[in-house]
Amino acid sequence: MEKTKLLTITVIGLLLLNLSTLAFLLVNDSRGHKRPNDTPEGRPNPSEIIIERLHFDDKQQKEYDKIIQAHKGEIKILDGNIRTVKNELYAHLKQPQVDVKIKDSLIAVINANQKQIEQTHFKHFTAIKKLCRKDQEEDFNELTEDLSRIFAPNKPPRPGHG
Repeated sequence: MEKTKLLTITVIGLLLLNLSTLAFLLVNDSRGHKRPNDTPEGRPNPSEIIIERLHFDDKQQKEYDKIIQAHKGEIKILDGNIRTVKNELYAHLKQPQVDVKIKDSLIAVINANQKQIEQTHFKHFTAIKKLCRKDQEEDFNELTEDLSRIFAPNKPPRPGHG
C-alpha cells in the first residue's frame, strides 16, 4: 500500500473516532455531568428542591433565603462544637488507660449537640411551613415524606476509613 493511501485511511479513521467520541459525550452529557446547582456529590441542591416542590414565589424565596442563612449559621456552630469535643475524645486514645467517666462525659456532650442539631432542623422546617400559603400546605405535607431522603448524607466511604 502506498504511504499516501495509508495516511489517508489513518486520518479518516482518526476523524471517525473523534466524531464518535464527541457524539458519545453529547448523548451522555446529562448523565455524566452535574448541573450547576447540584451539590458536590452530584445530588440536586436541597434548597432548590424545596423551592420547586413548594412552588415558592419571589417573596417566599427571599424569606426562605433568610431562613437558610440563619439555619446554616446555627448548624455550623453545633457541628464545630461536635468536632471540637470529638477531637478531645479521640485525644484520650493516646493515654495508656482511658478514663471511662471522661469518655462517657464527652460522648454525652456530643449526643447533646447532635440532639440540638436535630431540634434546629425541625425548627427550620417549621419556619418553612409557616412560609407556605394555604394552597401550598399539601405540597409541604408531601415534601415532609421525602425530607430524610433529600437531606441524607450521601458520602462514599473514603479508602482506609471505616
